Amino acid sequence: MITKSNNKYKVLLVEDEENIRTFVCALLEANGYQAIPAKSFGEAKLLYLSYIPDLVILDLGLPDRDGSALLSEIREKDTTPVIILSARGDEGEKVRLLDMGANDYITKPFGSAELLARVRTALRNSRPSAEEGKLPGGKFTLGELVIDYDSRRVFIGEAEIKFTQTEYNIMAYLSANPGKVMTYSSIIRTVWRESSDENSIKKLQVNMANIRKKLGAKPGEVGYVVNELGVGYRMGD
Repeated sequence: MITKSNNKYKVLLVEDEENIRTFVCALLEANGYQAIPAKSFGEAKLLYLSYIPDLVILDLGLPDRDGSALLSEIREKDTTPVIILSARGDEGEKVRLLDMGANDYITKPFGSAELLARVRTALRNSRPSAEEGKLPGGKFTLGELVIDYDSRRVFIGEAEIKFTQTEYNIMAYLSANPGKVMTYSSIIRTVWRESSDENSIKKLQVNMANIRKKLGAKPGEVGYVVNELGVGYRMGD
């Protein structure tokens, strides 16, 4: 059984062909995932916002809009892994979609074992900071700041900084994207698996204030974590 924090991974399957949609949903459910089927761009967009899936399997030839438009909209705000599942086998098309931010591209027809392996890989490589509290590579270093992902410990120089689990997960997520502004929405979805609203943003801001204080940031100073007002936060690079 594939589980995440005692809950099934949620996979949004966007596919307009009923037989393929039914088959893939059954395959996912039989292997421990929660399958969320959608047969159009409009339906997929609503379900994405409602369920906040851990992974999207996306067909391109949708009846109301090309699937690449959904990939584009997801990438504007989130890092949710997206696997393209399409009959279009042109190499240029594959490159275009991967450059747009797709994590993988599977050409129809496909094998069950291959699809499941690609799903496992995409989930394993996504959001390691929030899911496991660690990232590949062992440590992140920025000036005197060191994040040891294996032990979930944070140091400034020789001094260990004590963070709560949530504070650590935020730090790990930001450090996985150094120099990049991570929006309120992406942090909230990654750390809490919730939709972004006024209450969740306030919760994030409280945690960030505690983090900055523990890191020794003073009013007016940039510090290790930069607040991009009204947008999100950025770990210095």
